Order: sequence, then structure tokens, then C-alpha cells
Amino acid sequence: MKSVFQPAALPLSCVSVSSGAQRFITKSSVVDISSCPITYYGQQYEQLYVNITSGYVTVCFNGFFSPETGGDCLVQHSRGAQRFEFFINPGNSLEYGARENLPTIQNSLQCTVAIGFDSIVTLIVFASVQVCDVQVGGTTVKRVNTTSSTPAFVDLSGCRHSGEMYPPGTVISSNPETCLSLTCNETAVLHTSSCGPLERCQGNNICVLDAICTVTGPTIIDVHSQINSIQDRCAYSLFSTPSLPDFQVLGYFKDQRRTDVSFLDSVTLRVDGHDIHLEQGGRVQLDDSTLTLDSSSQLVHGVQLSKDQTGVTAKLSLNTDFSVDLRLSEYSSTSCEMQYSEPADSTIDCTSVTERCNLLKEAPFSSCNSDIDPEPYITACTNTLCKYPAVDGLNCQFLKAYARACSLHNHTLDGWTSKTGCSSEAFCQDRTCSDHEFCGEKTVGGDTQNNSLGDPTVCKENSASLTLVGCLLEDKDIDYSALHLNDPTCRGQVDELTHMVTFSFNSSNSCGTEVTTNNSQVIYKNTIMTQNSSSDIITRHDQIYIDFSCVQTQPDIKTATFRIRDSSVIQHITSGVWDYTLTMQSFTDAGRTQAVDFSTEVQLDQKIWVELKTDGLDGDMVVVVTDSCWATDQPSPDSTPRYDLIINGCANPADQTVQVEENGLGTSNYFSFNMFQFTGSSGDVYLHCKLHLCPKQNNCVPTCPAAARRRRSARSKYEGEAFISMAWTH
Repeated sequence: MKSVFQPAALPLSCVSVSSGAQRFITKSSVVDISSCPITYYGQQYEQLYVNITSGYVTVCFNGFFSPETGGDCLVQHSRGAQRFEFFINPGNSLEYGARENLPTIQNSLQCTVAIGFDSIVTLIVFASVQVCDVQVGGTTVKRVNTTSSTPAFVDLSGCRHSGEMYPPGTVISSNPETCLSLTCNETAVLHTSSCGPLERCQGNNICVLDAICTVTGPTIIDVHSQINSIQDRCAYSLFSTPSLPDFQVLGYFKDQRRTDVSFLDSVTLRVDGHDIHLEQGGRVQLDDSTLTLDSSSQLVHGVQLSKDQTGVTAKLSLNTDFSVDLRLSEYSSTSCEMQYSEPADSTIDCTSVTERCNLLKEAPFSSCNSDIDPEPYITACTNTLCKYPAVDGLNCQFLKAYARACSLHNHTLDGWTSKTGCSSEAFCQDRTCSDHEFCGEKTVGGDTQNNSLGDPTVCKENSASLTLVGCLLEDKDIDYSALHLNDPTCRGQVDELTHMVTFSFNSSNSCGTEVTTNNSQVIYKNTIMTQNSSSDIITRHDQIYIDFSCVQTQPDIKTATFRIRDSSVIQHITSGVWDYTLTMQSFTDAGRTQAVDFSTEVQLDQKIWVELKTDGLDGDMVVVVTDSCWATDQPSPDSTPRYDLIINGCANPADQTVQVEENGLGTSNYFSFNMFQFTGSSGDVYLHCKLHLCPKQNNCVPTCPAAARRRRSARSKYEGEAFISMAWTH
């Protein structure tokens, strides 16, 4: 009788020996099967060692069978075999039913080896049973029963590790604390798995990203701690990978207060054909719909989104290589690559900036330095803040970016906010700006990017409209609701979504428009102006006069800035026995060290200190008292309108910005006030002061604020009056 044994192993190739021919072995032999090698429990063999002794047949792969030493063998226990036969079939056209009977085999069968034992012919009609042991290293791992009519199919694939055999799909060892595992995979290959090259084990077999890509300000710090500074206003690919062609992270950069410094304006996650936009103020949009988020995680196309006081967090798990810093022209404007140059900001103290940025190497940040290199963050911080003013939260942005990177390594950095004066809360949270705007702090004097407050005039037949940017108006401390056209009833209409304020007129509602013709061209002209109370003779806010018409391309704002005509005013005075000089000089600081000169521009509502100082008086005998100071818009001190700053030696109680110091205590005194201009006038401001001398033995200090109770000493021969004026122009 004859039985067939099919060792359904993992053959790799078929290149030699007479493939397709059946061979019979009647004595112990070494058989070459290099044309169809067998992988036997993870070990590949190209020879069969056949023993035929006393009716027993043993087939081994690593040497002739020895009961003492054992081996990788097929040991037949049924006596009566006369010969050994095998058949090598090339290709997988004839697999003898291996695929159907062994579905666990995952790889392709490129060839087949059929093994059979021919038994002594008997008269028994029924099939006899043969027993064959599958041994590895002399140890039986499987026992197979075959008959002459039913071949046996055995999967001989598996893995060997530390003297043990493991079937495919077996986890051999696993350490959740190191995330290291060893498995015999489905194709019977030992496979070691661990965290990726950019990951670390967090425990419980959880791998987290160990390398961090940070975008802060105009700087990209990649996973290799390399710095890339964005110089233009284009869109960049912050993350992309060939293995996930439908996933991409895009960063959009824009300039703000300086055209030569760009900042990350928004981020877009492109996932499975959908766009998740992370925008200013914590606004998140899915395609064209706005998402409402809170601290609870919300899964959107595989991305976990949440929002709290620190900002918006987007999380997703990826274990793949990726690339960054690729400019994407298809998502950028045609002029985005243009770069600009602006004069250096002389107000920036780069030494102080460097000291602040180097806080990242001090406690509590230093506890994270071994995991996150602070140097790229320090470089990004100094490069930016030595060039760009520390406003709009930028003074804390780089420190916060480092703290955030450290938090991903489980460093809490307790107390970093109190040490740096920063807040962990997101800057401009829930403040929505349009595409024309950026969210920022108000600056002294309402400084903006440039003198433009909006879009060019839009002209149509017999009409015109002008749109102003609400955010820029607010930065100028301008209330749009107080603006109107020549007709005070014509006011701007605000778009709640874009924050744009539009003023318009047409032929049916002229709003006080002046209509003129020039060479057959009709010109419609109107003015956006500020509403002022008729009782206000002064104002400390910019007066707005924006003339616009169909022939103008840009609106114009008349912002009042002043320059002093004379850096100081000196008068020589002879009063009684006193022969002295009186000097009137203004300063921009309380210590009166920064004198206002011809080149100094003074903004509306900027505080000014004015010092009245004498030379030639005996301070032990006499003091100087400033009786009154007032302003006019004409050179004459008697002209109208008149605005009082000091009345009877005391600050005008109606003006909370006026402060009088050291009046009547010595031979000089000073006062301060916030700069103004006369309502309805864009001309000069003339400042006048009246003083008198008072013997020091008397009580010469005015009693304020009740001017009526002020004690005045009797006049002596040393007393005398003086008058001095100073002019400002713009």
C-alpha cells in the first residue's frame, strides 16, 4: 500500500533537480531538494536524509536520524515500508489539496514536495494506518496518522525561540512597560515590535510621539530640532507622508504689524477629502461649517478635537515617516513669496530680550531640558523679539510653546507662568477676526500697520462706498458707531461676520455728498467724520476726516501728531531785586530726562510733563508759584477758545489727566497733562503759564482742590509776576 505525506512547509524556490519527476529510494540516502527547499519550523533545508532500516523509514533534514541526539525529522512508526518515494512539483498548479486543508498558510506555494512510504503488499482490503511523528530537535511536536487512501496535511511552518516552537500568530513575549513584544507572525517569521524611531513607551504598551514639530511665531522647529524661519506669506505643508496620501497638515502665514515678519495665521488638517480649519481665536471649521467644541474630546474624521482655556487641541495617531516645510503654491497667493525689509525698531532692547528668552534654561524649564532641547526655542525667541515688538502675547509665546512641548513629555513645569508673568490661557481666545484682520493688543497712540484703514473706494454709477476694517478702527481707539458722513444720519453698516464697516451713498440718498463735474466726469465726494459734542472744546482722540470719492483709490485719515516749535522757551525777567531767567521745557517721561525736541512726534492723549524752572533765585528766600496755565489755538493768550489746565495753582478738576507737582515748594515746579487738540481744528496748540514769586517764610503752597480756601501770603517787595508761552504744531 502507499500513503502520501504532504509537508506543507514554506518552500522558497524551484531551480534544480528533475522537477516534476517521481523518485524512489530503497536504501538510506541523501536526497537533494535544492530545487524546492523546505522551511521546517523556521529553518530552511535543501537536503533530505533518508534512513530505511528493518521496514522503518525516517526522513530528517539536518543529518541522519539518531535517537540519542535527535534532530528535525519525520519518524515513521509503522513497520513494513519497503521504499521511500518523493515527488517535486514545480509551481502551485498541483498542491495536493494543501490550500484547502491548510488555510493557515499565508504565503504563496511556489513548489510542492510530496513524500510517501510504500508498504508490503497485503491482502487486507481496508486501508492500513501509518503513524508518523513530526520532531524538532528530537522532540515530537506533532503526531500524524495517515492511511493509504487519505494523505495527511501538516503545517510545518512555525518559529523557534530559546529552544521552543511557536505556531504562526503566537505572541512569544510582551513587556507593556517597554512596549517591546516578540511574535511569530502569520508568515512564521520572528518579529520584534517596539515604539517607532520618533516615539517612546508611555507604559501599557502605549507609544507616544517622542519627537515634536513646533510652529511658533514665524519659526518651524522640526523633529530634528532644526529651525526654519518663514520669510514670506505663503502656505506650507507642515506634515505629509507618502503612506497616507489623503492626509496633510497645511500652515498659512501672514504678516501683522511689520511686513518683514510673518506669523502662523491658521492651520488646516486635510483628512479623507475634508478640511478641518484651526483658525484665530480658537475657531474650528469643518469644510464650511463651524464646529462647537468644549473640553470633551470630539472625534471628527479620525481627529480628536477639544477646546479649553489654553486653546484648541487636535490629536491623531500616526506611526510613519513624514516631511515638513514645503511651500505650496496652489494654496498661496501669487505674490506671497515677495519679501520686505523695514527699518529696525529702535525701541527694542535686544539684550533684555535675550535674557528673557534664556529663561528656558532656568528652573522650572530646566527640568525639561534633557528631553526637549531649549536652544531652538531660544534662537526662535531672540530672532523674532529682537526684530518685532513684544506685543500681542508674543513676549510669552515662545515660552508657552516650550512648556507645551514639555507637557507632551509629562513635564508639568510648575510655577512657570508666575515666574514669567505669562498666562496659560490662549491669547485672543474666542475673539474672531476676519481675513483682513489679526487679533492683537491696542498700542500707544493707536499705532497700526500703516495709514490705511480699509479697502479702496468702490464706485458705481452715481454712488460710492467705502469699507473700513473694524479691527483697525478699534486699534486706533475709534468707535465706528460715532462715525458718520456729511449728513450725520448716514452711518456705517457693520458686517458681524467680517467686522467690516461700510459707508455708502447714492443718487437717492446723497448723505450730503458734494457732486461736481470735471471734463464731463461726475465726481461724488463725501467725508467720514467723527461725531463730537458741541460742548466739547477739546478732544484727546483722533479726529477722523476720511474724504472719499470715485476718483480716489485710498481713504485718508488725519491723525493729529504734534511737534514742538521750540525745544525750550527761556525768558530773562527783572522783578524788584530779582534778576533771573525762567525756562519752560517739556518731556516725555516722569523723570524729565527725555526732553521733547524738534524731531519728537507727540501723539494725541500722550502724557507730557512741562517743567517751569528758574535760575538766579535764592531758594532759601523765595519760591516760585504757578498760578495758572491754559491753552489756546491762537498765539494770543487772550484768544478763544481757551482751555484751562491749572487754575489758582491747582489742576483743573474737570481734567483728570492734569497733575501739578512741587508747586510753591522751590524755585521750580512742573505739571503733566495728556496731549490734546481743539475740536474742529487741526491747527496749533499754544500753552501759556502765569507765575509769581513768594517769600519762602510764608506758606506759599496752594491748597487744593478747594481753590477758594487757598492761603495767600501778603505781598512783599520780592514778589513779582511772570508770563511764559510755548507753541505746538502738527
